[in-house]
Amino acid sequence: MNRSMVTYILLFLALAIAGTYYYLNNREEPAADIALTLEPQPEVSYLFNPEDGTPTRIHIESKAGEAVELERGAGNAWALILPAKVAADQGTVEAAVSQISVIQVTNRLPELSPQDVGLDAPDYIMKLKFTSGMERIVELGVVTPTENGYYARLDGGETLIVTRYAMDALLELLNNPPYIPTEDPLLPTLEPVAP
Repeated sequence: MNRSMVTYILLFLALAIAGTYYYLNNREEPAADIALTLEPQPEVSYLFNPEDGTPTRIHIESKAGEAVELERGAGNAWALILPAKVAADQGTVEAAVSQISVIQVTNRLPELSPQDVGLDAPDYIMKLKFTSGMERIVELGVVTPTENGYYARLDGGETLIVTRYAMDALLELLNNPPYIPTEDPLLPTLEPVAP
């Protein structure tokens, strides 16, 4: 290698080192040193406290006077009390009851008049008894304008908005009581085909 080539290589390395040094000393500080100002996320609030336990009795009544009542009995089996005293379809009841613990309060509206949202004469009244012995009363007014919640009151307190999908699962017990499916005597029975 000739002498001029070595000089160019050394000059190139010196410039590269000087450029790296300049870049590292003159760059902006990383964003980690800057405090992030994110909007705080609202805390998720549920209608019922986990300390209440699990439901043992559910009574739902409509403004029209229709009612359904279920009670958890021996062996944790649900039974219908109203509209008739019979065994209940366990799967249907458990699916609806599982929604009780996930009913979210999406808004609190203490300044809102109960008359404005149908809570002066609620569309539905739910009375729930829990394993802790606690009894809760939920009044449901009209559906919110966005149709994703109900206006509600818990134990006569402030006006709330609660999630609709969870409440609808409970109201379905009133609209279609969870009777155990039985065979219809009017339908023909199918006989097995001989091989």
